[in-house]
Amino acid sequence: MARNNWIVATFSVEGIHCYPNAKIDPALKEVSFLGNPHRHLFYFKVYIAVSHLDRQIEFILLKRELQNLYGSQLNANNKSCEMLANELMDYLNINYPDRPARVYVFEDNENGTLCESL
Repeated sequence: MARNNWIVATFSVEGIHCYPNAKIDPALKEVSFLGNPHRHLFYFKVYIAVSHLDRQIEFILLKRELQNLYGSQLNANNKSCEMLANELMDYLNINYPDRPARVYVFEDNENGTLCESL
């Protein structure tokens, strides 16, 4: 049976963002507070495919590299988790080309998104 091997790097960063449409869309009335800037702890989980089993990509170094993209605080402005995941996937596609990857981004480790590049 064929196997796929992935490395996984996880990290979190405090950030501020908002969802302006939540203030004006009647369907979002129940969550209209999201239209104001608010804090989250954004959790990232990144999977990158590897082709051999001896640290082809060192996951501690990958974690540090990715975490350094954001610094100590993420100012996400109006970006959603989906937008953040896609931006990080763009970075991976440039810096780790021709490798399947998955990026998860969660707000407060509860709700979030998955972006895949297969």
